[in-house]
Amino acid sequence: MTVHFIGAGPGAADLITLRGRDLIAACPVCLYAGSLVPEALLAHCPEGADIINTASMSLDDIIARIKAADDAGQDVARLHSGDLSVWSAMGEQLRRLRALNISYDITPGVPAFAASAAALGAELTLPGVAQSLVLTRTSGRASAMPADETLENFAATGATLAIHLSVHVVEDVVHRLTPFYGADCPVAIVWRASWPDERIVRATLGTVIEATEGERGRTALVLVGRALAAEGFDESSLYAADYDRRFRPVGTTPRFPEGSA
Repeated sequence: MTVHFIGAGPGAADLITLRGRDLIAACPVCLYAGSLVPEALLAHCPEGADIINTASMSLDDIIARIKAADDAGQDVARLHSGDLSVWSAMGEQLRRLRALNISYDITPGVPAFAASAAALGAELTLPGVAQSLVLTRTSGRASAMPADETLENFAATGATLAIHLSVHVVEDVVHRLTPFYGADCPVAIVWRASWPDERIVRATLGTVIEATEGERGRTALVLVGRALAAEGFDESSLYAADYDRRFRPVGTTPRFPEGSA
């Protein structure tokens, strides 16, 4: 028996890996986070599967249901939104499963920041503008931020910021970031990336508060950084005609001669 933790993607039912889809189809038990995982994914469950929405369940309840499946020798598909590596509450479940000696594996999913970037038609790391992407959030009731993981510390790097779970406190985000990026720095807020009701607001740190007044909600990603609207950025050397690389030797004495390992 194995518990298969599966990243269900950002929302669109077809943004799930083939591996994830096939695991869902093979498991007689499916636990899914109903508040964020689209019900269309449940169509992959086999006929007669025990499908359980965990939105109202405690951690103890979830582990008890998994333990019951383990006792019955049934594989479990455990669906979480986005990708499981960040803000998924998977870690605490894995710790419980290890204590119970229950086997598990993990299938990654499409994260919200990637779906948001696709919706914006943007590359978040442009040469000469930003080469780092910081995934972060502001403190909330469920999890406080460590003392050194502040917006100010991340902003000091000039990296592109993908700020999760924070659209409801956008005034605070603007106040803390403006001294580092400037009021003219591009901002994009993407609500429910890849869902049918996806919505995008493009603004700047100086205009985003007014642009979103009265329609913040919570299920949104706030992206901040010069890469969101840069046009005069450098081109990568990777595809430059004179760039000597292993798969395209250039010059009379290339670093990687043709046919070399």
